[in-house]
Amino acid sequence: MRKATYLFFLAALFSLSSGFAQQKKAVAAADQKMNAFIKNLLSKMTLEEKIGQLNLLTGGEATTGSVVSTGVESKIKNGQVGGIFSLTTPARIRKAQEIAVNQTRLKIPIIFGQDVIHGYKTTFPIPLALSCSWDMALIEKTARIAAVEATADGLNWTFSPMVDISRDPRWGRISEGSGEDTYLGSEIAKAMVKGYQGDDLSKYNTMMACVKHFALYGAAESGRDYNTTDMSLHRMYNEYLPPYKAAVDAGAGSVMTSFNDINGVPATANKWLMTDLLRKQWGFDGFVVTDYTAVNELIDHGLGDLQAVSALSINAGVEMDMVGEGFLTTLKKSVQEGKVKEQQITNACRLVLEAKYKLGLFDDPFRYCSEERAKNEILTPEHLKVARETATQSFVLLKNQGQILPLKKTGTVALIGPLANTGSNMPGTWSVNSDLKNTISLLEGLKANAGADLKILHSMGANLLTDPEYQKRATMFGRDIPRDSRTEEEMINEAVATAKKSDVVVAALGESSEMSGESSSRTNLDIPEPQKRLLQALLKTGKPVVLVLFTGRPLTLKWEDENVPAILNVWFGGTEAANAISDVLFGKVNPSGKLTATFPQNVGQIPLYYSQKSTGRPLEEGKWFSKFRSNYLDVSNEPLYPFGYGLSYTTFDYSNLKLSKTKFKAGETITATITVKNTGAVEGKEVVQMYIRDLVGSITRPVKELKGFQKINLKAGESKDISFKISVEDLKFYNADLKFVAEPGDFKIFIGTNSRDNSEAPFQLTL
Repeated sequence: MRKATYLFFLAALFSLSSGFAQQKKAVAAADQKMNAFIKNLLSKMTLEEKIGQLNLLTGGEATTGSVVSTGVESKIKNGQVGGIFSLTTPARIRKAQEIAVNQTRLKIPIIFGQDVIHGYKTTFPIPLALSCSWDMALIEKTARIAAVEATADGLNWTFSPMVDISRDPRWGRISEGSGEDTYLGSEIAKAMVKGYQGDDLSKYNTMMACVKHFALYGAAESGRDYNTTDMSLHRMYNEYLPPYKAAVDAGAGSVMTSFNDINGVPATANKWLMTDLLRKQWGFDGFVVTDYTAVNELIDHGLGDLQAVSALSINAGVEMDMVGEGFLTTLKKSVQEGKVKEQQITNACRLVLEAKYKLGLFDDPFRYCSEERAKNEILTPEHLKVARETATQSFVLLKNQGQILPLKKTGTVALIGPLANTGSNMPGTWSVNSDLKNTISLLEGLKANAGADLKILHSMGANLLTDPEYQKRATMFGRDIPRDSRTEEEMINEAVATAKKSDVVVAALGESSEMSGESSSRTNLDIPEPQKRLLQALLKTGKPVVLVLFTGRPLTLKWEDENVPAILNVWFGGTEAANAISDVLFGKVNPSGKLTATFPQNVGQIPLYYSQKSTGRPLEEGKWFSKFRSNYLDVSNEPLYPFGYGLSYTTFDYSNLKLSKTKFKAGETITATITVKNTGAVEGKEVVQMYIRDLVGSITRPVKELKGFQKINLKAGESKDISFKISVEDLKFYNADLKFVAEPGDFKIFIGTNSRDNSEAPFQLTL
């Protein structure tokens, strides 16, 4: 029997290895076929035609920049366009593609891109909210649905995922990323790339991902968009670069440059970044595209005129110029003057052509132009169901004193606030394809889900902002919230009267969708003053108040935390936000989101993040202030809400942390196990988080680093033993010589419900 089993095992192993070998041969054959095709095509191309492939224009529907391309049709005919973005629908894209493949000499198809950031027509929560689900399978599914819908509408390239680590909530684009943590950001980057690209980029319903913004964009000084970035290589490699590398390792087909400088050289002209790091160290074999007019903006960075900066960019390793047309208008002259080698342009063109080949465009340029798919695969009931579920998983319950939530479906609820009746703000920033007119408001959602025994009253209560001009800036792109012409006192009095008629007040307050996102940096992260005064008046009625907080970033909520009994952070939840908020408010879904960005007590603490390094004068544990220690005079060092924080309608108890052993070496693992019990009365989900601290290192190390997590579901009273395996790979970091190493010594493991509240145990690594 043993012999038979052994022979079966050998046969299975041989079959498996044979299968891998065949797969490897098939990939090699496919690559050889592609290389031969591209080589043949390049041999026929003039210098002008090669340069044309490096030109990315906007199709006229763009809302992501101030420059709009002109003469697009004639440029396509002249072979001067490699790609177009912000042109949608099969009919429009077919028209442009027909010009490219029927009216140009070499009939090279165009690639069509779009900012498909958190869904296409079916819009999911903003990326920061999505990350708070801590559910990689769900995140991957949202990207898969986005790819299905976008390709059904003619697109084949998305400018996503944005994987910039950000620890400064003043930066508006923190809303577009996955928060502050390197490990979690890397896991999400991989999930998004896999969701967009699937296992075969040539399939009609997959699209090429574009990792952005390379690199360090989330660390812009002062949290001001497009600003300079200054960072040590050590911090860069250990904390900010890993998510980009994770996306590249996952097979992302393209990378987008960032606007900021790195080591004094703007990313778009940074040869060390684009060639030495991205290609030589990481082995990236896709193409690099600039951000919107980034080549031209090198002029204002002080690097020269348009010809000079275009030459710098192509020589640095950039393949495609977005909108600026510096490549198109100057590269031929630079070749003639010896400032750019024609081979550099040929190599860039080859990478763009390879992307088109991998997308199947040379086999069928119209593979993404199906009117039938556009009718049947966009905004489907199945997609909307996933959008609703995803939104509920992204909400973070910050406070629930006295178990005000969930709400009962009887009596009267007063829904008050400037964000209560605005459907257009529900999808959030960077939802350029969302149907704003047919997205329901929170008021409509509550009424639709309340049932016959609950009465919903409504009052606006306050304008979004005091300053009308500020409000215009905060409600762009069709997200208008009409201002009430009455005085603030009149509006508050009406709201208070409405509140007094109710059993509970739901205050829909916070940011409008465009108060975060690109070019939406803020220095004041409080809830706007007119809304805060409204909230204070509502609390004075004595009615229970639930703050439903809309935001695209961490806000400073110290007063609200001290005074409001219940706070549900709903971010911006997408197409199904209103229904999802109703599901959680009424208890149909138990909230399980966990913060992926620290909430500070005030702006003066920023940047504030859990994985900080200890100083030589750390504040003693349990102390608020100690002279000649690293602290403030006016506020403690602690955040208001730490990374990983989030409450539930139930409670969870952690106990009995055990390690399988306390010493291990390379090739071995330690298993850490902890018991988690649902000690409440309802079923709920919990994100069990594992952190590690390297106690002694050759360079200073963070006080904690996330190294694992599991999202589990427990019924009331149920217990589970949750295990994590720790290997040498989990302990590696880039040392002072930028070598990726694990050093022997003492470590601590922490497992718990967030980065602050956890159990700990020591262990050692011996090498």
